Amino acid sequence: MTLTKSDIVHILNEKFEFSMKEAVTAVETLIEIMKATLEQGEDLLISGFGKFSVRQKRERNGRNPATGEEITLSKRRVVTFSYSSNLREKLNPTPVVVEPKPKTKTKAKKRGGM
Repeated sequence: MTLTKSDIVHILNEKFEFSMKEAVTAVETLIEIMKATLEQGEDLLISGFGKFSVRQKRERNGRNPATGEEITLSKRRVVTFSYSSNLREKLNPTPVVVEPKPKTKTKAKKRGGM
């Protein structure tokens, strides 16, 4: 299931008792700030979540998958995301490793006898 902008608005409305208008304004404002930051080529760091970075891709040769025709792909900017170690740990919890107990040598019992 995908979390949508509308879902976030409803969560703000229900959990934090924002009016629907306030929730829409808050979400829209936050998204506009994020877009403006990335448009300026700046990184966007959200502590505990991750970092959005703008990277420049150079011009390169490619191929039209439908026709097989060779084409030149123009240079462009792309956004990449690197998640934080906190988010990584929540997505992939480190399993608890239980160390086996070391085997102890037991002394052989002497048999009584003679």
